[in-house]
Amino acid sequence: MEEKNELDALREKLLYKQKQGYDIIDVDERIKLEEYATAYKAYLNAARTEREAVTEAIAQAKALGFVPYERGMVLEPGTKIYKSVRGKALMLAVMGRETLDHGANIAAAHVDSPRLDLKPIPLYEKDEICLLKTHYYGGIKKYQWVAIPLEIHGVVTKKDGETVEVVIGKDPEDPKFTITDLLPHLAKDQMAKNGSDIIPGEYLNLLAGSVPYAGEGTKRVMLAVMSLLNDRYGITEEDFLSAELEVVPSFEACDIGVDRSFIGGYGQDDRVCAYAELKAIFDTETPDRTAVCVLADKEEIGSMGVSGMQSRAFETFMADLCEQQDVHLRDCFENSFCVSADVCNAYDPTFWDVSEYPNRNGARANYGVGICKFTGSRGKSGSNDASAEVVGKLRKIFADNGVVWQMSELGKVDQGGGGTVAQYMANRNIDTIDAGTPMFSMHAPFETVTKFDCYQTYKAMWAFYKDR
Repeated sequence: MEEKNELDALREKLLYKQKQGYDIIDVDERIKLEEYATAYKAYLNAARTEREAVTEAIAQAKALGFVPYERGMVLEPGTKIYKSVRGKALMLAVMGRETLDHGANIAAAHVDSPRLDLKPIPLYEKDEICLLKTHYYGGIKKYQWVAIPLEIHGVVTKKDGETVEVVIGKDPEDPKFTITDLLPHLAKDQMAKNGSDIIPGEYLNLLAGSVPYAGEGTKRVMLAVMSLLNDRYGITEEDFLSAELEVVPSFEACDIGVDRSFIGGYGQDDRVCAYAELKAIFDTETPDRTAVCVLADKEEIGSMGVSGMQSRAFETFMADLCEQQDVHLRDCFENSFCVSADVCNAYDPTFWDVSEYPNRNGARANYGVGICKFTGSRGKSGSNDASAEVVGKLRKIFADNGVVWQMSELGKVDQGGGGTVAQYMANRNIDTIDAGTPMFSMHAPFETVTKFDCYQTYKAMWAFYKDR
């Protein structure tokens, strides 16, 4: 018996063992977890697109004392500022006690999500049915987007320069949209295809109408649909040329499971981490090092464009802050620390065979926020690959603040992979590491996370912001 106890003690000392989150937290933390989940679901419902995510974030920030940044404004410790990037990306900061040559604590998430976009000339009529053509955005399984309710969100800039907001389908009284699928009785040839070919991209056409405009002539259904859009928004077909209209699932975020332990909803990649960053910086009061929250756009298509993480908008913002303190941007970046807050794959017992067995290196539901030393594809292509020192620093931050966390990889090495904004932050000479919420059904119209892991992601961001 004594020998057994000695062996148990040695195992406890030397071997790594993860613990299920609900075996760690107490009743009080469970209450906080549920409160956080409720607020997060409300944010998801308000933020169906990157524009709406930024608009909602700004509204919440202003209510908590954040002010728009203007060049030349006085930045005292504790000053709370935000900077919008064309209404599609956002940067917020809480100025620290230390000057920026000591670096900043930067958390970067993205608020764009896989979706469908309307084409520049989307409206057409065929056989007395009016449809809208789309172009998919980001990595999707096309077959998942048929036969579900859809909404249209976005903006149209008219010929005279006026920009109007378009939202169809969100209001309970609104009509919705859908993309038709082939009935199984006639789908013999379709079902013999590879998954990527079941629904060709050009078949992702929204049903828009079927009632013709009274009178004679061609395109009467199309004319009737356009007339209704003109009545509601004052737009013509030509105005689609300068529109940005996104097609998103018409799902409200909701609890999943008999025990309500999961949250299901659209766009959780990566608004689950974006909200964690937001809530964390909202709860940060005058840190030692300046806390910076980045909500980027275009991550799903390579972080390109003026609102993506490869844009100079981030450098410009940080350079402006440094200039106020007579600090070189290079010194700030060299001494900064960044968490690229993006979701990771949650081990799924249904699809267990895409993960290594036994699953030691993949994130598991209810085991906390996942730290990804590297992302990328197969041979780490496109990965930041954080150093041992960076991983060790984040381990200590989490341990000191009671954050439940785990290491994570996407799946089997040869199976595939994906990247995040981490590589673009690291390219700026900023120590960077990936960390985020484990997720089921990533990139699907309806994604799922656990409430526990959501809350631990928030705790991780909060601990990171207040770290010295």
